Amino acid sequence: MNKKELLKKVDILYSMYKNGELGGEVMPEDANPHFEASSKDNYLYFTLPMALNYQRNSYTLWESALKTWEDEETKFVFNPKKCLEKTFDEVQYALTKYKVALQKQKQTEIWLALCHTIVDLYDGDVRRLFDELDNDVDKIRDFIQNENKRKFPYLSGTKICNYWLYVIYQYTDRKYKNIEKLTVAPDTHVVKSTHRLGLITDEELTRSDVQLIVIDRWNELFKGTKYKPIDIHTALWLWSRNGFKELK
Repeated sequence: MNKKELLKKVDILYSMYKNGELGGEVMPEDANPHFEASSKDNYLYFTLPMALNYQRNSYTLWESALKTWEDEETKFVFNPKKCLEKTFDEVQYALTKYKVALQKQKQTEIWLALCHTIVDLYDGDVRRLFDELDNDVDKIRDFIQNENKRKFPYLSGTKICNYWLYVIYQYTDRKYKNIEKLTVAPDTHVVKSTHRLGLITDEELTRSDVQLIVIDRWNELFKGTKYKPIDIHTALWLWSRNGFKELK
């Protein structure tokens, strides 16, 4: 399929998304306490659970996160400094009470490691990460995915890092200086939709590096067009999740 035909399909899919034909009136991250967009609490809320957002239902994760925040007994987990003052067992209990953590040992360790990073590097305020890296998508990704990968467990992953940056952009007051560098976040739904559109082959779909291939294809397709790669992310996600409604 040539570029013109692919972009025509993208136009149809994007229009269907904007018209509400793919669903998505309520997105997973809409389950949140509705903090002030610019607040430290808001940034932490949309950062810490993101590291546990793999191989699970996103709606369920964020519903669990909201219940955890609303419970006075467990809300401390969203404050990295308070978290590090507690015992491992106390943190583990708080994360598993409403099933924010499904793997109670491993995911508690991931959460605590991220808390350590946020406290050690930014005195508990993750907003400073963006400030210190000039709100530059490339600098932020390089810092997390390459220079300090171990300090950001799972948040540094190909899918999760891009999606986290997108969620921060959508749900906080953060403005990136180069939003066009934010790629699609190639989770299972986005990969399936990319394949369905013909942007990757059957063989590529089964490759271990399919996420990177998907990112490259969307970047290439949108060069010189009205679209930025992140524009199409939610449409792709909803299209797959709701059973690939016919494009018309």
